[in-house]
Amino acid sequence: MAKKTHLKVRLVPEAKPDSAFFYYVKKPTAGDKAKIKLKAKKYNPSTRKHEMFVEKKLPPHSK
Repeated sequence: MAKKTHLKVRLVPEAKPDSAFFYYVKKPTAGDKAKIKLKAKKYNPSTRKHEMFVEKKLPPHSK
C-alpha cells in the first residue's frame, strides 16, 4: 500500500480557538511545507470578517 501524500488538519481562528467555526484542509506529509504550521486568512462567519486561521490538532475520535 502506498504512503499518504496529504494529511487532514483543522484550521481554527487565531483570536478565538474555542470558536464553533473551523475549516478542514489538506496538508502535505512530505517536503518543506509539511514541517511548517499552516496559517491562512479565511472568512469567519461568526464575526463576519476575514481572520487568520491557524492549524490545530484534530479532536480525538469517538465512536
